[in-house]
Amino acid sequence: MKLHEYQARDIVARYNIPVTGGGVASTPAEARQIAEQIGGKVAVKAQVHVGGRGKAGGIKIASTPAEAEAAASQILGMDIKGLTVEKVLIAEAITYEKEIYLGVILDRASKRIVMIASSEGGIEIEEVAKTNPDAIIKIAAEPLLGLQPFQAQELAFRIGLKDGKQARQFASIATGLYKAFVENDAELAEINPLVVLADGTLQALDSKIVLDDSGLFRHKEMESMRDLAGEPESEIKARENGLTFIKLDGDIGCMVNGAGLAMATMDVVNLFGGSPANFLDIGGGANAQKVAAALDIILDDPNVKAVMVNIFGGITRCDEVAKGIVEAQKIIKRQVPMVVRLVGTNEAEGQRILADASLIPAATLAEAAQKAVDIAKAAA
Repeated sequence: MKLHEYQARDIVARYNIPVTGGGVASTPAEARQIAEQIGGKVAVKAQVHVGGRGKAGGIKIASTPAEAEAAASQILGMDIKGLTVEKVLIAEAITYEKEIYLGVILDRASKRIVMIASSEGGIEIEEVAKTNPDAIIKIAAEPLLGLQPFQAQELAFRIGLKDGKQARQFASIATGLYKAFVENDAELAEINPLVVLADGTLQALDSKIVLDDSGLFRHKEMESMRDLAGEPESEIKARENGLTFIKLDGDIGCMVNGAGLAMATMDVVNLFGGSPANFLDIGGGANAQKVAAALDIILDDPNVKAVMVNIFGGITRCDEVAKGIVEAQKIIKRQVPMVVRLVGTNEAEGQRILADASLIPAATLAEAAQKAVDIAKAAA
């Protein structure tokens, strides 16, 4: 779940990270009122879940409250990469001497939480990785003890912050960002840029946090912070129905129970020369209604030329899956060839329910994948 800049700013501020003052507005009049409270120059910043806001005209500097109101009226309602701007952040505009990047990610390769810093801030870190990878410094946090102050200070020195007082402030900000990442179950937490002011102190100018949906049950208050704009409709439907769904670029729709089996199914589809259109895990104990919803979501994708159902019934009952498939066929307008492999709990009853349906049976995963790939290629 992506958070807007103003939401991320409020979270990192709770960890004693210095941020710019200001507030969020949904009307030009509100923007003017916030600018009056700040006094002096302000930045009017579009709040949308895409990059490149500045280049699109979604960030403007205003010297007076009247200019802030005018800037907000121009930005609100603006279309930026297909998303409509509904809110703007009115933040104090500050001058600074240097921009730094600071971020925290879960590095799956090393199985560690990694702190990343770069002396080249203010631009996408991916761009820095392409043009000047040596400018990116990484330090892995200790799994049990977390990011240690000496590690954070080492990071400061390695990106060129030689002053001791400045390095200590950087270390405080880095450890605060690390705590924000861990305590809020984030996938990403970053400050870009973290700026060096004229007096040598540091301040977070722009913050970004992406939360792990799987951890939201521990942070129910954050669910209200979700902005559905920009989220694919299929993923919204999946979440509403308790399904795990990720859209991909292929043409074979996959419906599987269990994340591990889903990954294996996608691998076997690739092995036989096919391309999965999605990752979809109906989970354990899925009932007929959930199965029908899953097929509806899969077939919403016009690229899907074949559907492959691979169910290994343990908690999930094969007869319930079969009922869901039959129900879905009655209500779904778009019909595509469907290969079904059902193995496990109530398998015989499931096969009986599907006997009269227009389906292509398969006894093994390999057979199901081969048939689905052949169908998709024939329809291409």
